[in-house]
Amino acid sequence: MDRRTYLGGLSTAGLAGVAGCLGSVESVLGEDEPEPGRGNWGDGQTALETPTEDRGDPVHPIYGQEMPSFSFPDPLTGETVSSSDLEGEKSYLLTFFFTSCPDGVCPALLLRLRRAQADAVENGYVDDLDLLALTFDPERDTPEVLEEYAGQQGVDLEVGNWHFLRPEDNETAQATIDEKFGMKIERTDDGTEGDGTDGNDGGDHENDSDDQSGGNGHDDHDHGAYTFTHIALIFLVNEHGVVERSYPRGTTVDTSKVLQDVRTVVGQ
Repeated sequence: MDRRTYLGGLSTAGLAGVAGCLGSVESVLGEDEPEPGRGNWGDGQTALETPTEDRGDPVHPIYGQEMPSFSFPDPLTGETVSSSDLEGEKSYLLTFFFTSCPDGVCPALLLRLRRAQADAVENGYVDDLDLLALTFDPERDTPEVLEEYAGQQGVDLEVGNWHFLRPEDNETAQATIDEKFGMKIERTDDGTEGDGTDGNDGGDHENDSDDQSGGNGHDDHDHGAYTFTHIALIFLVNEHGVVERSYPRGTTVDTSKVLQDVRTVVGQ
């Protein structure tokens, strides 16, 4: 049974037992249950060494594979960000989030992108790296909400390399993320707010001390009548449009590791 079939077979009722976001694949599969088989890495042009860990057979793009094409509007800049425009020009980090995330997982994902943005500014490679944060809850994540959220999370929109991507509606967002990126999302309509019961409060505590709302498992945001469960996925894609790293446990990967990978990919 492949992973898409497994995740797709999980009922909403079953997923509702995990509050808010799924911090990692283990939240569903069980921490000690290995994924079957050994993944077949792609053969695209890469800067990073082939990963040594057993990744099984993920349905999302992995090392050496070409990133699926995409095109989404950035409502804060008025631009449309497309993979075809980035290819040959920039490397990028891409993650998926929603601003009403109740348990600190989404802020922890954005934290890693934000650290990469700060490092790019400090080390002079801003023009070589974009940071892409794609919301799968555009009905609540309006342009005004995204702009406010950027301030809350410490995102520097003035640098010009950060893009909040906002699909047309929730159905389009979730279908696109599932079909293109192999990431299953489940909506829970019970209004239950996360309490950290997925066992992940954002990780990387030493780097979270200056966060206003991310990484500590708590915030003051109005989470509304529904929430989502999803894996904490981050992609690092090079200028050739090839995946250098996919981090399916993005909230637990060390920020220093992400920065090291990014610097290697952009030639720093």
